[in-house]
Amino acid sequence: QVQLVESGGGLVQAGGSLRVSCVASRRFFSSYAMGWYRQAPGEQRELVAHIMRDHSTYYAESVKGRFVISRDNTKNTVYLQMNSLKPEGTAVYYCRFDDLPIWGQGTQVSVSS
Repeated sequence: QVQLVESGGGLVQAGGSLRVSCVASRRFFSSYAMGWYRQAPGEQRELVAHIMRDHSTYYAESVKGRFVISRDNTKNTVYLQMNSLKPEGTAVYYCRFDDLPIWGQGTQVSVSS
């Protein structure tokens, strides 16, 4: 059974940086596209960044130029480097494979003003 484990969240001041990680227990990890999503209190879950099997990427306009998604296929891990964080970035961050409706427990990111 595929599992996703997110980690690396925390409390950071506005303007600071954090890197969150997602480790996936799935064979042939490199064959699958993945995304990072976030859900703020009272809001819908939204796509933040996405990475294809060829490492091509997509970013939501709200994070473009500040966030970087990457993957290490040798470690079955996808990362989200978040720079210049803003208070509106406070949310639970989740990763997900494109082809599976499975979510991990998420990791809380809180940005203070």
